[in-house]
Amino acid sequence: MTAASEIETAALWRAEGRRVAVATVVATWGSSPRPVGSQMAIDGDGRMVGSVSGGCIEGAVVHEAMQTMADGEHRMLDFGVSDEMAWEVGLACGGRVQVYVEPVE
Repeated sequence: MTAASEIETAALWRAEGRRVAVATVVATWGSSPRPVGSQMAIDGDGRMVGSVSGGCIEGAVVHEAMQTMADGEHRMLDFGVSDEMAWEVGLACGGRVQVYVEPVE
């Protein structure tokens, strides 16, 4: 048996009557832990499946997804670390990731 995709899970959650949003990595520059097309589904209780990055970025994406479910607005989120800041936190180089968050109707 294979695991359900993020979109399949989002559809199942909606069929159960849950509020749902999907976040998708739409662009990356430099260092990024997840490639373009990576997705995460989030329900109204904060449950999530999939990944768009890691660490604090995913927490911020879940927060924005909750807002998206509340107001129905789509969101384009930008996260980044400069090369200078990356060196200070132990990374070889900086990077940016852009994540699109949309409600599932």
